[in-house]
Amino acid sequence: MTPTQHTLYGSQGSGSAAIEMALRAAGLPYTVVRASTWEDDSAQAELRRVNPLGQIPTLVLPDGSVMTESAAILIHLGLSQPGKAHPGLLPADTTARAQALRGLVFITANCYSAISVGDYPERWTTASTQPAQAKVRAAARVQLHRSWDIFADSFAASPWLSGNEPGALDFLAVVVSRWSGARAHLAASRPAFHALLQRLQAHPAVAPVWQAHWPG
Repeated sequence: MTPTQHTLYGSQGSGSAAIEMALRAAGLPYTVVRASTWEDDSAQAELRRVNPLGQIPTLVLPDGSVMTESAAILIHLGLSQPGKAHPGLLPADTTARAQALRGLVFITANCYSAISVGDYPERWTTASTQPAQAKVRAAARVQLHRSWDIFADSFAASPWLSGNEPGALDFLAVVVSRWSGARAHLAASRPAFHALLQRLQAHPAVAPVWQAHWPG
């Protein structure tokens, strides 16, 4: 590992894909360590040493400091890369950048959190029966889809969510919308936003990482 290398703890099909997109777009060298709580043969112990919660993505910066939380990682990378050849992970315009920051936090606070409740309903109810937990899962999905509708109505693409080129907000949106039936819901409720996400998947800044995480 070189002194300028970033180390990304993540797994195929996980939220680490958004961070990979950002690292590639910013031209930052990185290595990926496969680690997740659901893969027993992955680097779980190593991950927990740098992030006791065992959550991914976790990014170790070249100076050895640790970044967790997807929005925080993307904001850090965006603010650390001014003046690069790439237009930037965050918009240069102050107003547009403020909206991008708002969007990043919106996704993590509302969409990511609802996915967590739906994936692990037993953590959010004292009821132990499967029917009761199924109700929690169903309610979380309703709230998730409502949050995506609000996001689609609140954040305009011109032509991308980050401006002239895809940036941090595009990367997080295209990945997190992949889960819990959000794409099928958006195809019916917000077809224009769904079409944007489809175009993002094919964009050169997204496609290589997308295909690695979701082949075919």
